[in-house]
Amino acid sequence: MSALTFTLKGPLEQRLNVSSLTLDHLKDLDIAAIKTLSLPLGNRSMALQDLFLVEGQDPSEIVFRGKTHKLDKIGQGMTSGMIRVEGDAGSYLGMHMKGGEIRVKGSIDAYGACEMRNGLILIEGHAGDFLGAALPGNKKGMAGGIVHVKGNVGARAGDHMRRGALVIDGHAGDYLGARMTAGTIALLGQSGRYLGYAMGRGTLLLAKPPQEILPTFQDCGTHTLGFIPLLLKSFEGLESPLSGMSGRLKRVHRYAGDVSSLGKGEILIAAG
Repeated sequence: MSALTFTLKGPLEQRLNVSSLTLDHLKDLDIAAIKTLSLPLGNRSMALQDLFLVEGQDPSEIVFRGKTHKLDKIGQGMTSGMIRVEGDAGSYLGMHMKGGEIRVKGSIDAYGACEMRNGLILIEGHAGDFLGAALPGNKKGMAGGIVHVKGNVGARAGDHMRRGALVIDGHAGDYLGARMTAGTIALLGQSGRYLGYAMGRGTLLLAKPPQEILPTFQDCGTHTLGFIPLLLKSFEGLESPLSGMSGRLKRVHRYAGDVSSLGKGEILIAAG
C-alpha cells in the first residue's frame, strides 16, 4: 500500500493541530472516516477533507505536503510508524513521542521533541527554542530517543533533559543543556552563552571551544576518554559529521559542574 499522504489545499491563516494524525489514531479507520475527522484550527475546528487532499492508504507511513509550517503537534505521542514532512513544521513536533520515526525536510518551530520518551527525529533544517525540553511548568524534559538536527537550534535546547541524545550539526543558542539531569548533547558548531547552566548530570560534547565557561564549572584538565569514539560511532546511522570524528576525537578538555546545582554534569571539549 502507498503512504497515507495529506497535502494542504491552501495556505493556513491559523495554527492547525494535527496530533490525531498518527498510526495510533488512524490504524482502525478507513479512508472515508479519516476524511471526516475534525481538526482544531485556531479557536475552531474543521473537517480534515476541507483542509487536505488525502491520498494513499497506509497509515504506518504518513506524509505531510504543502505549506506545512503551521502544522503543530505532528507525531504527538506516537508509538510506532513513520511520519515524513516535506517542508517545514510547526511547534511541538514529536511531543511525548514514544516510538517510531519522524523526518522533516525543512525546519521546525519551538518545543520540538519536548518530553519525548523514545524514537528517532531527523530534522534537515533548523529547530526553534526548547528542543528536547520540558513543557512550561514541568521539570522532566526529553527522557529517551535520538534527535538529529542538521542545521542550528535555538535557545535552551535540552532544558531539563533526562535521557536520550541530541545531535546538532549546526550552532546552538544560549543555555544549551540548562538544568539537565542526564542524557547527551553533541554539538558540531558554536555554542551560545550560559552553557550547561544549573545542570546536575549529563554530558555536553563540543567539537569547538565555547564562547565562555561559567565560573561554576571546575576545570578538570585534558583526558583521553575511551567512550568518546564509541559514542560518536553510535551516530553513524544519522549521517552526521560528528560520527566521522570517531577515529580522531579521543582527547577532551573536561569541565565538571554546575556546582551551583548537583554538580555531576560535564562539558567535554575536543582537544587538539
